[in-house]
This record gives sequence, C-alpha cells and structure tokens, in this order.
Amino acid sequence: MSALAALESKISALDESQREIITGGGLSKRFSRLPLWLSHPANIGAFYGLLVSFALILPYYMTEPHWFPLWLLNASLLISACLLLGMASRIINIFTGRMPIQVMRKVLYPMPFVGFTLLTLIHTELFPSSATLNYITWGLLMAPGPLYIHLSWAPRWRLLCMIEDGKNPFEGMQPKEYLEEEVETPVEDSEIMEVVEDFSSEE
Repeated sequence: MSALAALESKISALDESQREIITGGGLSKRFSRLPLWLSHPANIGAFYGLLVSFALILPYYMTEPHWFPLWLLNASLLISACLLLGMASRIINIFTGRMPIQVMRKVLYPMPFVGFTLLTLIHTELFPSSATLNYITWGLLMAPGPLYIHLSWAPRWRLLCMIEDGKNPFEGMQPKEYLEEEVETPVEDSEIMEVVEDFSSEE
C-alpha cells in the first residue's frame, strides 16, 4: 500500500466531523489528496504565485516592449514571496497548533481579480500610477493565497502529518472544539480546481 493510500485509509477511520476538518471542502479537499511532500504549505504558496504569474503574461505582453524579462523578474519575486509566506505559516502553526479556521471567501476570492484589473489599468496608463497604488495592487494579487494557506491549509496540513505519523490530532478534544471550521462550497467549474485535479491525477 502506498503512503498516500495508507493516509487515506487512516482518514477514513475517523468520524465524519473529524474527516470534514481534515479534508475540508472544495479546494482543500483536492490538496488533501496530494502526497504530503507535494502539498506542503510552501509548495501550495508557490503554486498560487505561479498561477497569478501566468495571469500577468497578457498585460505585460500588451504593454511592455521588452515584456519577458520584466515578467520573469516579477513572477520570480511573486512565487518566492508566496513560497516563503507558506513556509512561515507552517512554522507558525508548529508553535500555535491551532485548527483550521474559516476563510472569508466573498472577500478573499475577488481580490486577485481586483488587483489584476488595477494592474492592467496602470500598465495601459488609464489609471495614474503611484507607489502606494502599486503596493495595493500587488498586495491584492498576492494576499489571497498566503491568507488561505495561513488560516486554512497550514493547520490542515499539520493534522494530515499527525495522522500519517499514527497520532490522533483530536485526542482529548470535545467535538464542539473543532466543529466550527471551514466548510467550503465546492466550485467544480473553477479553473484553479481543474488544474489541481489534473495535477493530482498524474500522481
């Protein structure tokens, strides 16, 4: 039996409410099906940075004469920053040991699109550029992934590691202590979920 199959077997032995916390819903459920080394919070952060970087190719291509070196630099910085923030969330969760908490999807999910729109307006000179606005734009683009990882995925990944090691992360806890957790509504048509699903099927 593979390590991933053994982990899934251990998760299936938990009660329903515990499995819900371990696997989450929607995007978290797909990440939980990946091998633990691949779904490390730092790797998920880098994956988010890569997706955002791909989305930036078009505005850079359309507005910059020498677009590729500039895009490559910003993409590298974005991926590295998200990776480091994912690693920081993992380290913080080692010390705090907290459970996953609900992310505000209605606030978090539109942020990259708002940032992308602002970046496009700035690059096409339809919107005046300033240092403050640039910081806000890049913050909107980068923040959702690291926030999701910090609030939801890094704690969930710690629980998965404990289960793989044969430990019970819910030992000594009352159900009410972990029931108020993230319940994500699956968005089956989401592009990011299709990418994760395809990536997972190759493992």
